[in-house]
Amino acid sequence: MIPRYVVDFDLDKLPRVETDVIVIGAGIAGLYTALKASESKRVLMITKKSLFDSNTRYAQGGIAAVISDDDSPDFHMQDTLIAGAGLCDTSAVDVLVHEGPHGVQELIRFGTNFDAEDDGQFALTKEGAHSQRRILHANGDATGYEIVRALADRVKTDSRVELWDDHLVLDLLTDNGECVGAIVQKPDGSRVAVFGNATILCTGGTGQLYRYTTNPDVATGDGVAMAYRAGAVIRDMEFIQFHPTSLCYPGAPRFLISEAVRGEGAYLRNIRGERFMEKYHPQLELAPRDVVARAIVAEMEETKSTYVYIDITHEKPELIKHRFPTIHEYCLNYGLDMTTDWIPVAPAAHYMMGGVKTDLRGETNIRRLFACGEVSSTGVHGANRLASNSLSEAIVFGQRIVDRINELSPVRVQDLKISHHPYLLEDKIASLMGSLVERKLKLQKAMVRYVGLHRDREGLLKGLDELKHLLPIFETTLAKREEFEFANLLTCAILVTEAALSREESRGGHYREDYPERDDAHWRKHTILQRQIGIGEERIDHV
Repeated sequence: MIPRYVVDFDLDKLPRVETDVIVIGAGIAGLYTALKASESKRVLMITKKSLFDSNTRYAQGGIAAVISDDDSPDFHMQDTLIAGAGLCDTSAVDVLVHEGPHGVQELIRFGTNFDAEDDGQFALTKEGAHSQRRILHANGDATGYEIVRALADRVKTDSRVELWDDHLVLDLLTDNGECVGAIVQKPDGSRVAVFGNATILCTGGTGQLYRYTTNPDVATGDGVAMAYRAGAVIRDMEFIQFHPTSLCYPGAPRFLISEAVRGEGAYLRNIRGERFMEKYHPQLELAPRDVVARAIVAEMEETKSTYVYIDITHEKPELIKHRFPTIHEYCLNYGLDMTTDWIPVAPAAHYMMGGVKTDLRGETNIRRLFACGEVSSTGVHGANRLASNSLSEAIVFGQRIVDRINELSPVRVQDLKISHHPYLLEDKIASLMGSLVERKLKLQKAMVRYVGLHRDREGLLKGLDELKHLLPIFETTLAKREEFEFANLLTCAILVTEAALSREESRGGHYREDYPERDDAHWRKHTILQRQIGIGEERIDHV
């Protein structure tokens, strides 16, 4: 059983800090929402490392928004719904495609420099499953870094934003169905109770569930796990997006080879040098990510290889170096030249489509608790995220969250009656036998083996059993950041596995070999998980 809290505490003995808005996490979601909230509120922004440690920083492709006269919100909506494989919330997608362009203008106002053509128009590109060129990018393939740079510069000079780097949020505090703050651990190990009128989770995804991932080491599912413990509804956790093309080369860490490389005309080839996507989808290399990822795995299995190649050598070297300077330079460090060499790639865990369920204003079922960015399940992505919609979603719903927060009355901290039944310290185990590194590796191996790109009932049950053998972590006294992260990863791993076991069909980022077909008659619905209630279903009423 996953407990309500992972730490024992006595609020009467903890130092207290009060603010208007608590933002947990960085990335585009945290930075943008903090800046917008600071226009009228005091903001406390808490990151467990720094402002530059997030998935956003590594986002290469860009941000999707309707900018061109040749494009339209209807086109963008249609592409998003097709990629989402029948599980998108059409209202949420409508919000995204109509409000995204304004969000882009706000990013520009905050100092983001997007790439432009010689005539001053935005240099738009096209990515997989997009029907139009609508992807804005910066410095070629360093869009995420440029956005983080611009927003972080503003946050650091904003007098209404207080920044706590290297602080770890352990648990959310709730009272009478409302979130009123959080327990935070400082760098020296001491703890403080933070109270606010609104708490916003911007903690990113769960990439570290898998041994091979494009995510940084901070992507340990903290927000989902904390929200789950607090009683929030968690939705569609079975839908994990594996990016088809991450660098797969001896001695090199997994490194994202952007979708935009295929958008600019790159081919996928198996180790025999054969293009193969025509066997799998009419859009070839620009098919939805789940299709491309499974096609690559099929080719790897058929050719008994651990990788395929991405080949853009037929394009001009000047274009490659200008458009993909970061990728080009990174590959050169390992003796690979994109202009002349085929680059070995394989799928890697990339993005979590599910997360903490929110309404169209970013609020969860727990009043005053909000979720923004990858940690959230707004309904935009459905069963499979359309490329470059993630950055758009963060700014659109970040603005909506701030609009909702401005309507909230202040929390009266003096009136709170937070109930907490701590474990008796003498009943806690000091620590578990075996290293934390070993236990994390066991978790990741179970997820790769049983809850990866291919799943079936027998494997999912084995995976769930292996994961449950790790649950004694919750019987120990946790103290270090790595211990809390492992507890959060384990929580998310169990949620993903249980949701995948429940959904007896294949759709989007979830593929069951024992149920290989999409089944709209029985499974056009969401899976929802809630602590002390279990797993359930949520019908989709919209068309």
